Amino acid sequence: MWFMRQAGRYLPEYRAVREKAGSFLDLCYNPDLASEVTIQPLRRYDLDAAILFADILVVPHAMGLPLKFAEGEGPILGTVRSMEDLERLKPVSGTFEVAQVCRTVGLTRAQLPSHQALIGFCGAPWTVASYMVAGGSSDRVMAKVAAYQRQPWFCALIERLVTESIDYLSAQAEAGAQVVQIFDSWAGDLVGTELEDFVMRPLAAIVAGVKARHPDLPVIVFARGVGIAQRRAAVIPGANAVGVETEFELADLPKDVVVQGNLDPVALLAGKDVVAAEVQRICTSVDRQRHVFNLGHGIRLGTDPEVVGSVVDAVRRHDG
Repeated sequence: MWFMRQAGRYLPEYRAVREKAGSFLDLCYNPDLASEVTIQPLRRYDLDAAILFADILVVPHAMGLPLKFAEGEGPILGTVRSMEDLERLKPVSGTFEVAQVCRTVGLTRAQLPSHQALIGFCGAPWTVASYMVAGGSSDRVMAKVAAYQRQPWFCALIERLVTESIDYLSAQAEAGAQVVQIFDSWAGDLVGTELEDFVMRPLAAIVAGVKARHPDLPVIVFARGVGIAQRRAAVIPGANAVGVETEFELADLPKDVVVQGNLDPVALLAGKDVVAAEVQRICTSVDRQRHVFNLGHGIRLGTDPEVVGSVVDAVRRHDG
């Protein structure tokens, strides 16, 4: 059991460190502070893993795109909309951004007990590319048009992000991450051949590239919002588990697949009685030996930390 965004704004101790750090990016690239907020949830809750505190836009930032986070507006990122833009980008290997993230990994791993894993991560090519095309906005229309048109520069951008993501995840593994997850948060935007070409194939390529370097490193794929196509994600060669959004039933996946999920983060806003019933429903729907309990997406701002604790308690009671 662990939770997406378990280190974040719902915790008062996180907000105190965030204020100390200054900007969000200053926190991401300060290994001492980033390690502190990575570990904070494990001091509160009986969790099995810490998830590295970083951001999915570390890769384009390390590639040379300017990045900042405006209060209340989200990320503002430089754009890639042509082959010339793409050719200006540099490899992530050896960059300041990746080095600082890897320092966070090392510091965190050194502080965690052996029974708690450290999960590294990256954003998947489709999701990261959509931000790079839009300039940080969550509006993916321009990226979707480029995908439908098979624009050469966009196809090349996806391939480049596959390469850089493999390097980034490998660097995290070498620094001490024991599991990695690939987040395709906007995968549900695409269907048909576009879903196959720009979500499933890049995910499979990253898994293959990481496994070639680190054969024993568990890899979790998370293609949020793809619905029945989760059956395709679940059988990506080499993937060790599939993360599943709230709207898809874990029991509908093949019985030999390790599944991760999928409590609705909004249910946590409804109180302890609601989440206790939901935990019971989810945990009885799938064999515990192949289930990593998690949310269908990240913990929401405004969530009561005590309710998160009640979820942990409910899962442990179910475990017996």
